[in-house]
Amino acid sequence: MNISFLDERLESIYLKVKEGSRLSKEDGICIYDTQDLLGIGHIANYVRYNLHGNKAFYVNNQHLNYTNICKNRCRFCAYAKDDGEKGSYVWSMEEIEKRLMDKIEEPVAELHIVGGLNENLSFEYFIDLLKTVKRVRPEASIKAFTCVEIDYLSNLSGLSLEETVHQLKEAGLEMMPGGGAEVLNTRIHDALFPKKIGHDRWLEIVRTVHKAGIKTNATMLYGHIETLEERVDHLIALRDLQDETNGFTAFIPLAFHSQNTQLSHLPSTTAMDDLKNVAAARLMLDNFPHIKAYWVMIGESLAQVALNFGADDLDGTIIEERITHTAGAKSAKGLTQDLMEEMIRSAGFEPVQRDSFYNPIQSK
Repeated sequence: MNISFLDERLESIYLKVKEGSRLSKEDGICIYDTQDLLGIGHIANYVRYNLHGNKAFYVNNQHLNYTNICKNRCRFCAYAKDDGEKGSYVWSMEEIEKRLMDKIEEPVAELHIVGGLNENLSFEYFIDLLKTVKRVRPEASIKAFTCVEIDYLSNLSGLSLEETVHQLKEAGLEMMPGGGAEVLNTRIHDALFPKKIGHDRWLEIVRTVHKAGIKTNATMLYGHIETLEERVDHLIALRDLQDETNGFTAFIPLAFHSQNTQLSHLPSTTAMDDLKNVAAARLMLDNFPHIKAYWVMIGESLAQVALNFGADDLDGTIIEERITHTAGAKSAKGLTQDLMEEMIRSAGFEPVQRDSFYNPIQSK
């Protein structure tokens, strides 16, 4: 099929994609730089359709954010609190069990568990957390902890990184969500989250986790102080690690929400940029099986459009999202299975309910 591009630079990118050639850093920068949004959308959709046809995935999942007390206090975070600050909290095992039981009639296939670095919690708390969740929801997969939390837990326990991961896996950890990378760049790290682990440590932890047989997602937080080149470098770093480990399941572009953060002067991301990030991910990450359009951060309507720009997954029902809504997200805090399927069908795609590992689940 011959396509006429408004930006002639996209001709060579389209040719590379059709030939199965890997895109370069310069190609990635072009994808972000071009104003030919429909052109890059066409190329990304070509890749998406070859991989997944007309299918679009979602999962019935529940988020559990066990504490918002965090010692790091990153500049871009609206969720974290200091111990004793108004609105700070930590959930006991009883509270966690109650929250699970409150939704026990929901067909939850995945528990998404992340929280702050709370210095009042022992390593045993996290082992108990995993065991409690697995006892109450034995049929659901536990997707828990960012690399930042894994690093913290290794230091807290006094165990090696490998032994920490082993003990968490024994307690029920099956997958990791992929957050905490933000943008894999020293300049951005030092400016926005200096207390958090750097990009080399993040990659080291992912490598260790993959070696232990635990799949992860990967993310990129965009729309703050990063340059287009830094975005592309981030994607290439993930692509290189995937070549090595083949442990990434999906990539999720995360649109930055600045409200109630130290960066509240920054504007919201635009629809143009949101769609470019989805398309760039699908085209640059040629070894990633799935790209998510995270409806919580870009809104339900734009997530539908993103299914035509390279995304094949809308994440999940979530039940109650807390972190992004603290930073001003206007999307729903959760969606029903019926609404998820209607979103996908009305966008022209076939909904496929999945588990954490993209195995289809028959709707009951």
